[in-house]
Amino acid sequence: MNRKIALVTGASRWKGIGKAICCDLARKGFDVFFTYWTAYDDEMPWGVDPKEPERIQRTIQQLGVRCSRLELDLTSENATQRLMKKVKEDLGSPTVLINNATYSTSNNIENLTSSDLDKHYELNIKASILLTQAFIKQFESAGNGRIINLTSGQSLGPMPNEIAYAISKGAIETLCSTLSQTLAAKGITINNVNPGPNDTGWMSDETKQQLLKQFPMKRLGTPKDTAKLIGFLASDEASWITGQTIHSEGGFIR
Repeated sequence: MNRKIALVTGASRWKGIGKAICCDLARKGFDVFFTYWTAYDDEMPWGVDPKEPERIQRTIQQLGVRCSRLELDLTSENATQRLMKKVKEDLGSPTVLINNATYSTSNNIENLTSSDLDKHYELNIKASILLTQAFIKQFESAGNGRIINLTSGQSLGPMPNEIAYAISKGAIETLCSTLSQTLAAKGITINNVNPGPNDTGWMSDETKQQLLKQFPMKRLGTPKDTAKLIGFLASDEASWITGQTIHSEGGFIR
């Protein structure tokens, strides 16, 4: 009856942030439900092994908690309703929502298209807001609800070659600050985490060498760094923190 249940979107890759978040929460005793969408990963340079979601689920279950998963295009019709129904059927009502799924491609103001904007809006803004809304409506606990969104430091500096991504994710920072007071009265906190450049398998050796020059700690950020912060924000100890965007970048120099 009192199980802690976390819903994490976008956990398809073994080296990804989503998987690290799921495992950290599982170690803290959360049952975990995660979504993935391999069609997106297949379009990206890093690709994905179709067996990775199953491997992630097995690893989470080995940590002694329940875990379910669903392959789902979060931008599809009624995706939010289908997802929340599945989570409740498999595990129960979630107490934590991690909006980790994202859509990101390279574009600038000269080559940006209407289709680029639509795709980024559909997932990064619309799907995240609708899922946040659904989570709030179903929240049944007396308190300690958590919503945590992933951002990318759009407010810290320009991202001219990822303009659709930067603009759409920037809206999530606004969502957080706008909802924080309303949700506090319901016993739910909402925060954003900017993990900075993370070594999740997408970086070439050349990219790694360039980024290392921008990290004064002389190492790249890792998914575990991000997961540890999110694990804290999901815990009871973080009940007084809300409406914040936390930049966890190891001093990254822009």
